[in-house]
Amino acid sequence: MAVITGGGTGIGRAVAECLAQTCKVIALGIDADADLDERIVFRQADVTSVDEVTSALHDLSDINYLVNCAGIILHEGKEFTPAGFQRVIDINLCGSQLLIDVTRERITRCAGAIVNVASMWSFFGSKNNPAYAASKAGILGLTRSYAVALAEHGVRVNAIAPGWIRTRLSSGALDNPERSTAIMTRLPMKRWGEPEDVARVVAFLCSPAASYITGVVLPIDGGFGIA
Repeated sequence: MAVITGGGTGIGRAVAECLAQTCKVIALGIDADADLDERIVFRQADVTSVDEVTSALHDLSDINYLVNCAGIILHEGKEFTPAGFQRVIDINLCGSQLLIDVTRERITRCAGAIVNVASMWSFFGSKNNPAYAASKAGILGLTRSYAVALAEHGVRVNAIAPGWIRTRLSSGALDNPERSTAIMTRLPMKRWGEPEDVARVVAFLCSPAASYITGVVLPIDGGFGIA
């Protein structure tokens, strides 16, 4: 059994569809695409609400995999306001910790795996999105801390750091000719990433092939971070 937050859209959906090939999948989130794979069970829940998350997962006795994909980014300077900053941190960082806390006992029972979604902005500053960058930097500390805390129970905790992936979240940059040209100039692989590129890496980190890997943060950015 896999639980994917943000599993109804974007990267989360791609991860859910990939894992659905080998196990049952519950996607948690606020919304889902109309054509979501029928193998995926979508349940509506706000990842900042303990009550909603607990209720949405109440009938699951065992959880093998937790993937924290739910996240937001705010534009037009909203992340510079206290309210905007807090909202992004609450969803992107605190929501991930909340899910781990709610599912921890069930994942431990399965000696399962947790994958958190960081970002290339975990490593860079952001001129326009300080809350998003801060939340994703926080994911690094969260991942490493839980990796140490849960290792004795056989639970592995890793993170991925996607770069420029073609989703609704990144459309503002990729659909802007000036920004997209500048990004592509720096991008060694000369193509945007697709959600499926990320999903395959998550599937690997959840699999027995990664049984001796914990506490890592794996970039999936086409070389953007080293260019």
